[in-house]
Formats: sequence, C-alpha cells, structure tokens
Amino acid sequence: MGYIHGYSAREAERLSDQAAILRPFLHRNLRFPACSRVLEPGCGSGRQSMALLEDNPGIHLTCLDVDAAQLDLARARLAGWERSLRFVHGDLSRDTLTGEVFDHAFVCFLLEHLQQPETALARLRGMLSVGGTLTLIEGDHGSFRFQPETPASWAVWEALIAEQRRLGGDPMIGRRLRGLMSAAGFSELSVAPILIHADGGDPVLREGFMRRIIVPMVEGVRARVLAEGFDARLWERGIEDLLAADSGDGSCYYLFFEAVGSKGAHGESG
Repeated sequence: MGYIHGYSAREAERLSDQAAILRPFLHRNLRFPACSRVLEPGCGSGRQSMALLEDNPGIHLTCLDVDAAQLDLARARLAGWERSLRFVHGDLSRDTLTGEVFDHAFVCFLLEHLQQPETALARLRGMLSVGGTLTLIEGDHGSFRFQPETPASWAVWEALIAEQRRLGGDPMIGRRLRGLMSAAGFSELSVAPILIHADGGDPVLREGFMRRIIVPMVEGVRARVLAEGFDARLWERGIEDLLAADSGDGSCYYLFFEAVGSKGAHGESG
C-alpha cells in the first residue's frame, strides 16, 4: 500500500478540512444501531471516526490503521470517547483481528490506495457476522470537472492521477465498487453517487472544495512529479489555473460513490 498524500502537517490540515467539508455529504445516510460492533479500517487520525461516534450513539468502534503515528493522533482527537472505541495497529492483509466478528464495517477513501482491494474486501466479509453490512465510500478522479479548464490545469490533475497509479492505487475506483463487492461475495448491493457541485451560488463550498481539498491534494505530489521531469513552470501555471475555478463564474463538480452490501448466509451473493 502506498499512501500517495503522505503524512505531512499540510496533509493533516487538508484531511481535517476535507472531513469537515464533506461530512454533510458522506455521512448523511450513515446510521448504525446502538450496541453495534463497527470496524473502521484505515481510520487515520480519527476524523471520520469522530463523525461515526457523534452520529451513531452507543456503537462500539474499532479503529484500525497501519500507521502507528496516525493512531496516536486519533487517540488524542478522540479523547473522552474511550468507553466507545479501541485502537488497533495493523492492516487488512494480516491476521491482526483474526477471530473477531463485527456487525458493520465502514471504509472511506482506503481502497483507492490498495494494490489488491479485492483481497481487502474478502477479508472484511470474513470479519462480518451473517447479515452484517459493509459501507464503502470512494471517489472517482475521472469524474472531476471544473471551469475554466486549461491545458495546464488538466496537466497537473492528470499528473496526480498518474502518480497514484504508479504507486499501485486506483484513482478511479469509485466506478468499480459494485463489481468489487459482488466478486467478494457481498449481497443486497446498492451503489449511489454523491455529487459535489459548486459554483458562485455556493462560494463557501466552492472555496472549500477547490482551495482546501483539491489544490492541496495536487500540491502534495509536487516534489515527486517534478523529480520525475514535470516542467516546474507548467506546474505553477496549472495550480494557478485550478484556483481560477474558485472565482468569478468558476465551478467544479466531482462524484463520490457510496456502496453498501451485506454478508448473506452460506456464501450468498448478488
């Protein structure tokens, strides 16, 4: 697994902004019954975990992450919630939680970074009780459009996509969720798009999405992309042109996908 964005202080700030800006969209229909055992792989520093705990009173949340430093940040962020959660250092490719069973699992922005998402989904299905559910939320970089569009702004966006693919991830994975979950044996599948659209009619969302999520995400790969030969002047122009979507009659839209599936009895899928 290669986390393309790294763990810098700037990336931590971007993730915090992203969680706050997208929470009304990503968590609007996400509800688990009290006393449910919920697993959150790839919890990072706990930003999505906080939303899960606040929106779902009485759940028992297990936060799993491969990076110990991120779990330390999550512990600090979620201080006061100790009776409702625990932290586990590990990943889905190992037997960290062998023998444990959960009622639900929530995975957000994790599969896109995995070289073998199929393996992760099969592992998750094995950790769910019969009738338990998995909720996936992933983006699709191929859906992102903005205006004004220029060759330079498209060049830097495509450089981000190429770098994630080079690391073994899939920046377009949102469109694959139904097939991936079906292949892993999940049943009662539903997949719904979550549209982020912003223009001058919602300048707060437009500013947040473009300046606090998209541009910092692209800038996060600057050093690697320039080291691979991308022209520095073209990069600067591309970032400037991306920012132009947050002014005047500029606009942007992006599709996330939410997929939900359940673990049927006796290998049932559909």
